[in-house]
Amino acid sequence: MDPLVAPSRETSSLSGVSIIPEVVLKASGHVDKSTDLMFQTSIDPSGLIPGYMRPETAQGIFVNFNDLYHANDNKLPFAAAQIGKAFRNEICPPQGLLRHCEFTLAEIEHFVDPENKSHPKFSGVSKLEIFMFPRDDQVSGRQARKMLIGEAVYKGIIGDETLGYFIGRVYLFLTCLGIDTDRLRFRQHLENEIKHYAVDCWDAEIESSYGWIMCVGIADRSTYDLLAHSAESGVPLEAHEKFAEPREVQSMKMNILSISKGKKKEHLPIKKKKEKEHLRVFTPSVTGSSFVIERIIYCLYEHLFHTRASKDGDKQQNVFRFPPLVAPIKCTVFPLGKNQQYEKVAKEIAKSLIALGISKRIDITGTSIEKRYAITDELGVPLAIAVDSTSSVIVRYRDSKEQVRVDVNEVTSLVKEVIDGVSWDNVLQRYPTHPS
Repeated sequence: MDPLVAPSRETSSLSGVSIIPEVVLKASGHVDKSTDLMFQTSIDPSGLIPGYMRPETAQGIFVNFNDLYHANDNKLPFAAAQIGKAFRNEICPPQGLLRHCEFTLAEIEHFVDPENKSHPKFSGVSKLEIFMFPRDDQVSGRQARKMLIGEAVYKGIIGDETLGYFIGRVYLFLTCLGIDTDRLRFRQHLENEIKHYAVDCWDAEIESSYGWIMCVGIADRSTYDLLAHSAESGVPLEAHEKFAEPREVQSMKMNILSISKGKKKEHLPIKKKKEKEHLRVFTPSVTGSSFVIERIIYCLYEHLFHTRASKDGDKQQNVFRFPPLVAPIKCTVFPLGKNQQYEKVAKEIAKSLIALGISKRIDITGTSIEKRYAITDELGVPLAIAVDSTSSVIVRYRDSKEQVRVDVNEVTSLVKEVIDGVSWDNVLQRYPTHPS
């Protein structure tokens, strides 16, 4: 779906305060409730035809439902994901780093039978204990509390298993990136802020220096979007369920004609008829997850930054604790001293890392090892390889500053293992430690 959309009943129905919570309007100071939060521009060269930039990416998935359904062999459930730019006419100077007119949205739309919102993988997240902030707790003034996702679904706090599953998956995704679990909560929308298209909606909020920031929205959008597009386009957006055996259903029909007897009118009786159905036609329900990429990255910077004393203790050093999975640079390589043989080994290791698709930084400046380690830590690089021999090297882990000695022929495979999730404790058990 192109970011530029022409005005229509579909796009205009998305405009207004329903796109953004009322609290943001108040925070902006000079935007009232009548402000159109769709980002307006012009389409033709004359500038006479108005157009609107898309406020979300999800609509491109909905209008292509029939093609996606066919690609999935006409079976439910299935999901489609899309990432792209979205635009909103937001004005909020105090939160300039978080609220932009242009931002990146990554969205997953999961289509499911509205009569069966169970999820086959729900058991994999049901035992996750996370901070939840249900609607009733907010109204009564209570704080967010830890709760099992399975318990929340069982008690009806979370509407169904599919919604609960995606809340659990969002939690696992954010914590895998490095978000602090104690500064992450899932807040349910209040009745007066829930979107027009949603039956239930939860926000993954991350605490930062700006307060609690909404970074991911997980909503049960019901059948609203598909029905709205069908009504405007005249194209059915429906799914089918074939019955293994025909089902007998009873239909009722009333003759609208009436018989007049003087001043009195009598309606003919309702006729009941039994029929057999071989196919059920219905509009799927949608559970959507919307990730605001820039906000997640900003919160990662805040959560993963810290300072620690230098080796001499005379100053504080900056450290980014990016997990190996998301660290922009996975490894640094540098030879100790000005030694041609060590430089050759360092370059060979760097070449092997490139062959494995591992981002690296090679440093042959010859500055002190303490300074190069400090630079590595400040860049958030999890591993550093110091070459002090032609047969073995030192591998250092950023967070603990612990070091092990590894054979030159094994070092690239070790780096790959750590990036793929092998813990540093596992590495310490397999290789001899080297004094810091």
